[in-house]
Amino acid sequence: MQRRSILKAAGLIGLPLPAFGQGSRARTLRFMPQAAPAVLDPILNPTTIATTHGYCVFDTLYGCDSKLQPRPQMAEGHTVSADGLTWTIRLRDGLRFHDGEPVRTSDCVASLQRWAVRDGFGQVLAKAVAEWGAPEDRVLAIRLHRPFPALLDALAKPAASPAFIMPARIAATPADKPIGVEGMVGSGPWRFLAGEFVQGARAAYARNEAYVPREEPGEAAAGGKRVHFDRLELVWIPDGGTAAAALQTGEIDWVEYPLPDLVPVLARDRNITTQVYDPNGFLGFLRFNHLHAPFNDLRVRRAIRDAMVQPDYMAAVALPGDWQECHAVFPCGLPDVKEFTPAPRGDAAMERARAALREAGYKGETVVLVNPSDFPAVTQQGRVTADLMRRLGINIELVESDWATTIARRANKAPPSQGGWSLHNTNFPAAAIANPAVSPIIRGHGERAWFGWPTDAASEAEVEAWINAADTATQARAMAALQEAAWESVPFAPTGLFRLRTAFRRDLSGVLQGPNPFLWNLKRG
Repeated sequence: MQRRSILKAAGLIGLPLPAFGQGSRARTLRFMPQAAPAVLDPILNPTTIATTHGYCVFDTLYGCDSKLQPRPQMAEGHTVSADGLTWTIRLRDGLRFHDGEPVRTSDCVASLQRWAVRDGFGQVLAKAVAEWGAPEDRVLAIRLHRPFPALLDALAKPAASPAFIMPARIAATPADKPIGVEGMVGSGPWRFLAGEFVQGARAAYARNEAYVPREEPGEAAAGGKRVHFDRLELVWIPDGGTAAAALQTGEIDWVEYPLPDLVPVLARDRNITTQVYDPNGFLGFLRFNHLHAPFNDLRVRRAIRDAMVQPDYMAAVALPGDWQECHAVFPCGLPDVKEFTPAPRGDAAMERARAALREAGYKGETVVLVNPSDFPAVTQQGRVTADLMRRLGINIELVESDWATTIARRANKAPPSQGGWSLHNTNFPAAAIANPAVSPIIRGHGERAWFGWPTDAASEAEVEAWINAADTATQARAMAALQEAAWESVPFAPTGLFRLRTAFRRDLSGVLQGPNPFLWNLKRG
């Protein structure tokens, strides 16, 4: 692989380093995210980088701890009526937005309504809501048509569009329109510095001195979010070798995802610590566009899935011992997840895929694979897919661009020949797709589904059954039935489960593990 040329006995010395902000290093935290900061609206854009930014600027009513259990965050607490139809949530005292305005439950109502339009879990919750009420400035009353036991799980979901609370005037932005940089006003531990934002390159933040953290220790997205730096910079360095060199020289403090080939080099540096980013790992997958041929044909999707060789994908993105095959529609190792027996690999699988393409009427039309060129955990998987398609005789067009351009194109529902797409590799942290309620990629509700837009009534029925189950036995049955339905309908094809390593300066303490980088709880020295 080309990136192996970066490995040098001198420890990456000689690579050019970028210019950084002017803040004092002692009081400035510099973080290199997994992708460039681009579309910052964390409700419109469910990517990890947008969520990372979102957690800095905004806060949530509830947050998930390391065991994915919801804990009060902006909320002081809640009560539930005897019939389960009214949830009353009280805000804790002292909550203020960065513009000085107090947080009111009218802000919460507007924020939750906008979130519920975009987010899959929010959409299911919204069907059960009769009224989002704000009877007092610190009292939120959610009145339901029917009991919804998973309500707190919805408000606390930790990734892929968490239910962030914004000022009502900003949350009034239509759900299909991005909130601009001037609208990045929250109540979170960091204040966004809009004047310093450079799209695709840098985002800067100042410590929110008015923020009052919870008293309990920080744990994942829950607990006290204590900031010990005056300034935060998210700096995007396109070249992985340059990023590693900047970490070695102390120009930056933390690289979210160093290139796997460089992790052993960094681990040998006495000034750097490496650790597993998220113990639950990431599920890689190939997403099909279900709106257009040839992947609107179930036979083709099944055949492609069965022709894929997961070790080929995993070896391209993770170190030996940090990945496993995972033939499932939820991340392997989590409760109640069923692993399916993969089809035999080899020439027979390839021929079945070619036959399925012929039966579907494929005659050499161009298939467009959109792939980011600057996101190593995805980039290499996309290239493995492109090679597979060529070997199957598919006329594949590999369209590589920066991550921001890739996610913009994958939102396009037009035919591939008119600016749309056919295939897209990506991955999700396990926590973001851990169960039917939070996973956007399991949903089969057509035009409202996650990019790729599958339609599968059987899967949708079991998602609803799981969410509304009155007891654990009913929920387990729904979970089992959903996995069978989704494996049959193939909304996506898994490429394996992998754990990535993160790397940071040894004098940086308090790095929390989880599905996102949490940029609080951190100290130098």
